[in-house]
Amino acid sequence: MGEPAVEELCAELIRFDTTNLGDGKSLHGERAIAEFVAGHLTDAGLTPTLLERDPMRANVVARVPGTDPALAPLLVHAHLDVVPADASEWSVHPFAGEIRDGFVWGRGAVDMKDMCAALLTVLARWSATGTRPRRDIVLAFVADEEDTGEWGAQWLVDKHRDLFDDCAVAIGESGGYTVRTTHTDGRQVRLYPVATAERGTAHLRLSATGRAGHGSRRNENNAVVTLVHALSKLAAHRWPVHLTPAVRAFLERAAPALGIEVAWDDMDETLRRLGSAAKVIENTVRNSTTPTVLSAGYKVNVIPGVASALVDTRVLPGTEDHLLAEIDRVLGPGISREFVQRQPPVQAPVDTPWFDAMADALRAFDPEGIVVPFCMGGGTDAKAFARLGIDCYGFAPLFIPEDHDHKLMAHGVDERVPVEGLRFGVNVLDRFLSTV
Repeated sequence: MGEPAVEELCAELIRFDTTNLGDGKSLHGERAIAEFVAGHLTDAGLTPTLLERDPMRANVVARVPGTDPALAPLLVHAHLDVVPADASEWSVHPFAGEIRDGFVWGRGAVDMKDMCAALLTVLARWSATGTRPRRDIVLAFVADEEDTGEWGAQWLVDKHRDLFDDCAVAIGESGGYTVRTTHTDGRQVRLYPVATAERGTAHLRLSATGRAGHGSRRNENNAVVTLVHALSKLAAHRWPVHLTPAVRAFLERAAPALGIEVAWDDMDETLRRLGSAAKVIENTVRNSTTPTVLSAGYKVNVIPGVASALVDTRVLPGTEDHLLAEIDRVLGPGISREFVQRQPPVQAPVDTPWFDAMADALRAFDPEGIVVPFCMGGGTDAKAFARLGIDCYGFAPLFIPEDHDHKLMAHGVDERVPVEGLRFGVNVLDRFLSTV
């Protein structure tokens, strides 16, 4: 049959509506796409296993045997679910999987059905050419990454850890994509950030209690007012700079490539000097506490007795205790907090043969590319697999053309991935997975 066109495969994957609604709910589940993936794995000569915590919430795991059983296996994980999309806001239907203007359009195009398509294309290529990797490759196509992972990676680690216990390292989203920026002498520079860390998740529910009563009457113990004042202080708080090893290494390697000096005592000035490259680290030089959901009351003329808010809190490695103590200080009395979701930060070493192999694979297809480590601002399924002692990296290679803002695509309207970039990703993944 030969190697499938990666863009066509990506479009087919997008046509499966795998919308994750959150709170443990999925619109259609991941079973149909999991069976599709399993079929491709079978065609590539593998023996996939489908695993479900609940009906329709399927995960696919398979192992590619390597030529040297003495080498520790590598885990490659990719998620099959996507966030919701409102078709009325899009130029194309988000689940049509259209290919036009050099892009594959649709929800999940860059988060992360592109990586799924690239992996399946590499495996088809290996099957056709008889290629085998040096070490075993464990593949995990999982459900529920866009929520808690409790039907996907977290559940697999809890209930099927034997599938991954011997893995030393993992790759997943998001890293290895082109970031275009400019040297001080005017030359274009192409950076390729590879994630070696990610901030932890400490989503909080803040609650204020007061005296319920009539809206027309004076009330010095209004829960809504107490909560709003506390949130205002938290939103205005400026968190201090904390440079993780990943961010520090990014600055040490990116700055010379851009012809700038790092102002270590003035990070705002450093971000200014970095120009467009600043977007790689601007969200990870500090912790963050972002109020996102407010809930109080049920009628305009009734003062409620309780008001609550959800705060998206992201935690840099090694800072959680200090962060939580400072949150309590800023909020002041009268506010209680509880964790809605709590997952620790992830951090892998930068100077390793694994990172070097990723850099070599990228430079094989873009010799002028500058490969740099970075810390991800959000979270991925790496948080689950890191619990097994696996060093997790974000490496889903993709070439980004000029005038295309890749970072705006994930979860955005008119999400799309460049066909040229997909083909680049296949070649880089092939090089890395077959030689590492």
